[in-house]
Amino acid sequence: QVQLVESGGGLVQAGGSLRLSCAASGFTFSSYAMSWYRQAPGKQRELVAHITGGNGTDYLDSVKGRFTISRDNGKNTVYLQMNSLKPEDTAVYYCNVVTVRLYWGQGTQVNVSS
Repeated sequence: QVQLVESGGGLVQAGGSLRLSCAASGFTFSSYAMSWYRQAPGKQRELVAHITGGNGTDYLDSVKGRFTISRDNGKNTVYLQMNSLKPEDTAVYYCNVVTVRLYWGQGTQVNVSS
């Protein structure tokens, strides 16, 4: 079965960096686009970054130039490198994939202090 396991969250000061990882299993990872979403308290979940099987990428406007999504098909893992973090980046970050249906990981908390 499909499993997505996020890691790498934590507490960081504004201006700092974190790298999130999402380890995937149960499907042919290299064939599918992967996405990172986030959800802040009281807000809707929003798409942060997306990467296709061919490594095409797209980003939420507010993270362009600060966040980078990448994938390692040999490790079945998608990453989100987050630099120049801001307090407004505080949220639970989730990865997802759509195979026969939409799958979500359990999320990893990112807290950015001012």
